[in-house]
Amino acid sequence: MVNLLERPRAQDTAPPPRTESRPAARLTLPTLLTLTAIVTIVPFAAMVLVAFAPPSGQTFPDALDPTRFTSENFSRVLSSSDIPRWTINSLLYSLVSVVFVLLFAAMAGYAFAKKRFPGREIMFWAFLATLMVPFQATLIPSYILVSRLDWVDSYWGLIVPTLANSQSVFLLRQFISQLPDELFEAAEIDGAPEWRIFTQIVLPLIRPALATLGIFVFLWHWNDFLWPLVIGQSGEMQTLTVGLATLQTQAVPINQIMAGATITVVPSLLVFGLLQRYLTDSIAMSGLKA
Repeated sequence: MVNLLERPRAQDTAPPPRTESRPAARLTLPTLLTLTAIVTIVPFAAMVLVAFAPPSGQTFPDALDPTRFTSENFSRVLSSSDIPRWTINSLLYSLVSVVFVLLFAAMAGYAFAKKRFPGREIMFWAFLATLMVPFQATLIPSYILVSRLDWVDSYWGLIVPTLANSQSVFLLRQFISQLPDELFEAAEIDGAPEWRIFTQIVLPLIRPALATLGIFVFLWHWNDFLWPLVIGQSGEMQTLTVGLATLQTQAVPINQIMAGATITVVPSLLVFGLLQRYLTDSIAMSGLKA
């Protein structure tokens, strides 16, 4: 008779033998991120190396010799009469656009998130539907409109058509909608006007989101090529991206072109470095709210 209370033997309960893990299974997420970072940084490193290389070091491995590095390419690029003008145009195009895009997007986001008016949802989704229309499809109508306003080859035509940014409105609307309604109700009970509510309650609370969005808007305009190419028909209205592209048609050495491209990266790095703290705060606040 089998004793049901008898404890099973050790060999009956032994765990199955462990199998050796495959090499692919040991490829962790940090390894993948490291490889991705290396692949991403290689073109940038090549650009910097060629920019510091002498005229004879336009190819690899000649450009890898650190004993031959020189700043002559940067001196020649900066001494060009066109580079300062292109830099000013790019800065005006980017900075002015950032200020007004954030202002208009914050006002529209506040209205769509906290105000009740007829047709609010229809207007918001219709405005958001413009994200599905590629910019190339609206390029010719936009140019015709700017041409009839006599804004071609001017700062008005360069900046104004880019200020209505539906993606910015959507992001700020989502951020403002997470703010508690009690704040706005208390301000309205105290008799605060709408402009005071917007400037003293909404803007301070969404500062991390504004800083984060400001980084992206600045990069969008700083690296923009197609619209400045169409509008800036004279050399005085060209931006850095367009101006550097025209250098290739002027038999300029590749070292100097790479030096100019390296210079264009510096403002982007400065903006990201100055606003990185707000970018981190925005991500943290979004995660805590969720």
